Amino acid sequence: MLISLILLILVAAMAIAAAVYAAQAEWERRAMLGRIRGSADGRTDAGAGERAVRPSAWVRAGARIGRWLAEKAPASWSHASDASSALVNAGYDGAAAPIIYGSVRVGSAILFPMIGLVLAPRHGLVLFVSVVGLAAAVGLLTPPAVLARLASRRQRALRRALPDAMDLLVVCVEAGISLDAAMLRVAREMGAMHPELAGELLLVNRRMNAGVTRENALHGLSTRTGVAELRALASNLIQSERWGTSVATVLRVYAETLRRQRQQLAEKRAATAPLKMLFPLGLFIFPSIFIVIIGPAFVKIVAMFYHLNQ
Repeated sequence: MLISLILLILVAAMAIAAAVYAAQAEWERRAMLGRIRGSADGRTDAGAGERAVRPSAWVRAGARIGRWLAEKAPASWSHASDASSALVNAGYDGAAAPIIYGSVRVGSAILFPMIGLVLAPRHGLVLFVSVVGLAAAVGLLTPPAVLARLASRRQRALRRALPDAMDLLVVCVEAGISLDAAMLRVAREMGAMHPELAGELLLVNRRMNAGVTRENALHGLSTRTGVAELRALASNLIQSERWGTSVATVLRVYAETLRRQRQQLAEKRAATAPLKMLFPLGLFIFPSIFIVIIGPAFVKIVAMFYHLNQ
């Protein structure tokens, strides 16, 4: 019993560390967007900037837990390429993210079978083994499924924001602004509505300002996000820079392509909507209609047969 309690405490600590790390990533994103909006509005209050970047006690505690896990966890957890790429696609690109993810996977693989052992019925061996095996499978498959879901949701948000960003890039470039300044401007303007894409564009701009070539920075953008549309955009911009074609023309053509793809996707979803409605109609609506229409007549028929029998 004591060992089970210790394991539960360890699993709870790992879960809290994962939650604090997610909160830290969200705080960093919000702080970055606040700095973007502050610089866009022209505010230069040093005290306000210092207050904006000061982490809270929970964030500092999460950072300490992350460092402790990085010291105690096996080194192979931080070099898992599949998990690292999925974490980056989901927006968790910190150095401690693979360590925390590995800890969560181990904790989940231990916690769910323990819950199965506690809650499984003891009167049947087959049922007991089935419940424990199902709990173990859930513990093994839940963290990768949740991570894939988070990555898919972030990629969907990036795809949704890309057409608007392309329109703003076209306007900025055709107005005479360079591509680097246009990316920075679009990141500032889209920070409140589409923070995921704004953060990626800001990171590309910072990498180019730090001396990274535009080709490598754009390749990094497509690698971090895993979005095919951003990969195509990076390829188009690289080819435009390599062959000396007009960046504004490339951006305008690609913006029209994205707009057409979004329209086709909307038409496809509208066409498949009746097929998707068949199951809820057959399961929920039709039985209710049958009850409302046939119910009174059925009650009268039952009453009539009852009286005939009497």
